[in-house]
Amino acid sequence: MYRMTVIYDHPADPEKFLKHYREVHAPLASQTPGLRSFQWSVSEMPDGSRPPHFVVAVLDWDSKDEALGALATPAGRAGAEDIANFVEPGAFSVSFSEVVTFPL
Repeated sequence: MYRMTVIYDHPADPEKFLKHYREVHAPLASQTPGLRSFQWSVSEMPDGSRPPHFVVAVLDWDSKDEALGALATPAGRAGAEDIANFVEPGAFSVSFSEVVTFPL
């Protein structure tokens, strides 16, 4: 499995960010072809302190080739292009990784 993780910093207006993410960005991202899984969460700390990040999104595909192909489609590009509509430049990071499942 191949994973893209997107980490968003705390925005100036959290409610505006979440409204756009829920109503526009997540629906766009969910249309990316071949997604095996798409999950996102608002970060929190058990002690109530401010977490280092605001939102973390995790998107999974069956393979690296499938992920890269999907991100190059019009649907994949639409999600990437939408980021500029609700995130300040440099206020997010993206990483890619092969997922290794350890047997329990």
